[in-house]
Amino acid sequence: MRATVKDVAARAGVSPKTVSNVVNGLVPVSPGTRAKVEAALAALDYVPNLSARGLRNGRTGLIGLALPDLGTPYSAELAHHIVEEAHAMGWAIQIEETGTNPRREFELVSRARANMVDGLILNPVALEESAIRIGGSLPPMVLLGEVSQHSVDQVAVDNVAAAREMTRALARHGRRRIAVLGADSTRGSATALVRTQGYREAMAAMGLPTGPELEIACDDWSPSGSAAALSGHLAAGHALPEAIFCFTDSLAIGVLSVLHSAGHRVPDDVVVAGFDDIADGRFAVPALTTVSVDKAAMAKAALKLLTERMADPGRAPVHVQMPYRLVPRASTGTH
Repeated sequence: MRATVKDVAARAGVSPKTVSNVVNGLVPVSPGTRAKVEAALAALDYVPNLSARGLRNGRTGLIGLALPDLGTPYSAELAHHIVEEAHAMGWAIQIEETGTNPRREFELVSRARANMVDGLILNPVALEESAIRIGGSLPPMVLLGEVSQHSVDQVAVDNVAAAREMTRALARHGRRRIAVLGADSTRGSATALVRTQGYREAMAAMGLPTGPELEIACDDWSPSGSAAALSGHLAAGHALPEAIFCFTDSLAIGVLSVLHSAGHRVPDDVVVAGFDDIADGRFAVPALTTVSVDKAAMAKAALKLLTERMADPGRAPVHVQMPYRLVPRASTGTH
């Protein structure tokens, strides 16, 4: 017969309520007690009865996660941390890719309203495409990323400040012609807009020139997308910049490939930096200078907010700002 909560409680020497707290992840449990309960769960091969639990507390034990592009290393790494943290808290994750079809985000919201999932973690690209713009009664939800809003909880990074700091770092040693790659062309990407803003503010403060010839548009944030964008930019007769600040590490990897093929040396002829600190960037040749954010900490913060929102649906929206740091590597001549 399938083990019950009472069986697990008896084996661990705790109350059934404590077992439920460990399984559901909604109430903090001391590490020692959690370890005893988890050992009993494993020994008895306990499987939660999600249908019964849902009938009792109105919850499914399932959280929806929607990211714009699961094909990017950044999304893969972030999703990994969210799934691992959610499982540690007793939640299962349903993952969806919104991509160029934001309707999927609206479908996830509908599922949450119908109690098919308990809450949502969304990473919208642009506010006008996001399900949160519909307002009204929204389900428990946490936003990731740069879309500016005041309706729901959010975990984000100060991208304007990070882009300013990276631009200033690239201007060292007298570099004046600093370009960005990933500037918005048609989509209205919130990330592209705020990172461009930070770049422009830094350039203006340093009295350095900006303009279309230094803001390379690219809506396809992949190595192939950035390779095509930079190749087209140079083929149009634009001079090679002294520095290229790419809005993601994936974009920077494509840039490194084009520069190498054209015979340009990095960092001797041009320095290159990215954003996101993905694992691939550390092993690029040369290794990428980048803006790093702790993705595991971001996952923990998002799930903490979502759990607290489920427990207190009426509280005011909370915005958590994650710290960042510049990581200098060989692509800018530093280690």
